[in-house]
Amino acid sequence: MKKEKSLPEKYFMGTQLFVIAILVISYAFVSKNSQAEILSTFSGKDHFPTVSITRTSPLEIGSLYNDPEVVSEKELAMVLSKIRPRFSKTETKPNFVEHALRTWSLKAEFQEKGFMSGIAMRDVLVDHGEYLKSWGETSQPLLVNESNGVSIRWESRPDASVHHDHWLASLTEAGVSLEERVFLPGRPNADINDVLQQSLKDFNLDEREVEWSAMAFGLWLPPVKSWTTSDGRQLSFDSIANRLIRGHQRFGVCSGTHRVYSLMLLLRIDEEYSILSDSVRKNIYGHLENVRDLMIKTQYEDGHWPSNWSYGYAPEENPKEDEDYKKVIATGHHLEWLAIAPKELHPPHEQILKASRWLIKNCEEKDMDYIQSKYTFYSHVGNALALWRQTRPWPFWKRWQETKNENTVIDK
Repeated sequence: MKKEKSLPEKYFMGTQLFVIAILVISYAFVSKNSQAEILSTFSGKDHFPTVSITRTSPLEIGSLYNDPEVVSEKELAMVLSKIRPRFSKTETKPNFVEHALRTWSLKAEFQEKGFMSGIAMRDVLVDHGEYLKSWGETSQPLLVNESNGVSIRWESRPDASVHHDHWLASLTEAGVSLEERVFLPGRPNADINDVLQQSLKDFNLDEREVEWSAMAFGLWLPPVKSWTTSDGRQLSFDSIANRLIRGHQRFGVCSGTHRVYSLMLLLRIDEEYSILSDSVRKNIYGHLENVRDLMIKTQYEDGHWPSNWSYGYAPEENPKEDEDYKKVIATGHHLEWLAIAPKELHPPHEQILKASRWLIKNCEEKDMDYIQSKYTFYSHVGNALALWRQTRPWPFWKRWQETKNENTVIDK
């Protein structure tokens, strides 16, 4: 005969059921972020909701100009011939590959031997096996398996991605699909979305480098305007833009020019997707007007901008004896963002022409070995000049190869 439960037992079970019911109801009514925190606490795993991405291919922001005065086709071909990716198969630097890939795109295929195709460059970055072939079994992995995603090892080492989210931004600009596979031990079926979602969760406004995060998020997320990080903070393109504006430009990477490019990119994206508030849009525009005015004042007579352009010194006020590659950094990066900027944010056109003359002459005078040793900086020169012809390096070079004009390229 089944023994009937005592009154205290019934009372205890009833209380338990009541408490569980209250918890379930409470859980249903709290925010998704709070739900994620509860799940993370009890399971020990990351349960933050992913951001819904509505596209499988990233947005593209193109040039606004086709100006043969800035660079002729023959001059562009000369410059591009020297920034073709000729990297060693052993100890191939991820930072170099990232710069080359965002410049040349996944579609790049070179007729000449010794140059890496877009697919080969991609594979070094997304395939742990290919990475090991280059760096050896004892190297630290570039791709890091996280509890619920994939992160990229970034640090100032030749075997790492040097800047935070530069890997992601470079593959994004190269045209990678969100569904592109990423191969690493311990995580089968990983893809670019796993990297993007991890980056969104890990992002911190207080870190020094937010330029490439801003670019990658801007090219993937719209029309989404805000999201939540793993520590529960609500972020938006407004907050990222304000972070890029905050503080002196000297604190930004590459003499502060990457901040400028990222802000201009967000402004262009906002034209179609309204990802910024009216006040922040106005602040960005005003900030870029100030950058323009500094550029007008600080350009040297030969056409280059110095690494300390953001201080606003006219050349005669405080001459800056930069190393040559630092001049290339400032001048090439400035021409790059100006190519996607409206004319109202340009310095006088003659200053743009002087800058392009200086860059073209510099590339012509340097042999390919030197340019390859400073590849990350010169890749921006090639991309900038291609943008000023309203194209990108690979489509132009493909056409140049097909017409066999590569034989006329100056290639020391």
